[in-house]
Amino acid sequence: MSLYKRKGTWWIDFATPNGQRVRRSAGTRNRRQAQEFHDQLKNEAWRIANLGEKPKRLWQEAAVRWLKETSHKTTHRQDVSILRWLDTFLRELTLDQITRDVIDEIVVTKQADQVSNVTVNRILALLRAILRRAEHEWEWLERAPKVRLLPEPKRRIRWLTHEQAERLLAELPRHLKAMARFSLATGLRQGNVKDLRWSQVDLERKIAWIHPDQAKARRAIAVPLNDDAMTVLMAQQGRNEDFVFTYGKRPINQVNTKAWRFALQRAGIEDFRWHDLRHTWASWHVQNGTPLHVLQELGGWETVDMVRRYAHFSAEHTAHYAERINFAQLANKDAHVTNTSHPNVGDV
Repeated sequence: MSLYKRKGTWWIDFATPNGQRVRRSAGTRNRRQAQEFHDQLKNEAWRIANLGEKPKRLWQEAAVRWLKETSHKTTHRQDVSILRWLDTFLRELTLDQITRDVIDEIVVTKQADQVSNVTVNRILALLRAILRRAEHEWEWLERAPKVRLLPEPKRRIRWLTHEQAERLLAELPRHLKAMARFSLATGLRQGNVKDLRWSQVDLERKIAWIHPDQAKARRAIAVPLNDDAMTVLMAQQGRNEDFVFTYGKRPINQVNTKAWRFALQRAGIEDFRWHDLRHTWASWHVQNGTPLHVLQELGGWETVDMVRRYAHFSAEHTAHYAERINFAQLANKDAHVTNTSHPNVGDV
């Protein structure tokens, strides 16, 4: 039977001229609307089989294919969460039905939750990426709609002075203190520190490494270990055969805990996240003269643009040029030019 009801909603079930079976919800409780949708799908199937037209793909098909092709991404779990939320809006739509109006509705609905533009943009960026791939790679879509991201405020970089960092470390419990001190010494991301294994550390050569599948940019990172990092690692020896950092001899799953937040309060530090330890490490490097291209390699950033946000912490490379218009020097130079340009009468 081409139409049938399931839990009050009409469903469509028929075979195409090519022998493929189409079984899907009509998304309505109204039989007439379901019949119209059924006839539309059957007509499309006939045109595909007899006129060579491309089939119209569902958003759900695109979402499933995206997750399969990007399962290696570090943001895979975030993508799954976003796609579950988007399913409410796009579940029954074909890709060509995702118009500017549909996208605007998504934005308005999400903004009603009082979230930031950054949060909304994560959703829009994923939606845009899938639609573009459907157009350019899968050839499922003739033309993807333009998805414009919302303006985001340029936030200042949050970092700690050495005195503030010492205050924070003094308030942290042993396991978090070790991880935080190691983060300040190496600049490694939270996940790389939590998941660091002894097999990734060479104490004799004073180096550690992050494998490509563990790095955000999907490139291996060599991590030179300074004295602070070595001190932390030496103290961690013998606690666990596999993982470097543990709590109760078990791997650490979470760092944004009550212990972390209470330590910040006791240290008098506000508006500070664990990831800001990485910002602190980078800021200290630039303040002490580390060139940006070297910092890029140390931090495993994919482009130098990601590192330029720290450039304002140092003016050493421009200080020489700033001195070129030093007032005293310019005055002496002007006097010299005047003397040589207009010699005294007695000198003629």
